[in-house]
Amino acid sequence: MTISIQPSALDDLKRGYRFYESQSEGLGAYFLDTLYSDIDSLQLYAGIHSVHFGKFRLLSSRFPFAVYYDIAGDIVLIRAVLDLRRDPAWIAQKLGRSSQ
Repeated sequence: MTISIQPSALDDLKRGYRFYESQSEGLGAYFLDTLYSDIDSLQLYAGIHSVHFGKFRLLSSRFPFAVYYDIAGDIVLIRAVLDLRRDPAWIAQKLGRSSQ
């Protein structure tokens, strides 16, 4: 599988990095390392995750974030990397779906 991180998901990762880096120096880098490792696992495990708001959802192993993705052929499209502490209605809106 090939992984493609969409620009909106890259923006989500940058926002998460800035937030955690503002909490403690080096924590932002750890956040990115963790999330990229979680994303890399999709090369083997894409498609096994539950579907939420019309997208597959991979839960981060260390942070309260989820990676929302689609599969198109042999390409995994990372659509968003969102903080799960947000209101589910906000997450649904961000993903372009109505809350279920």
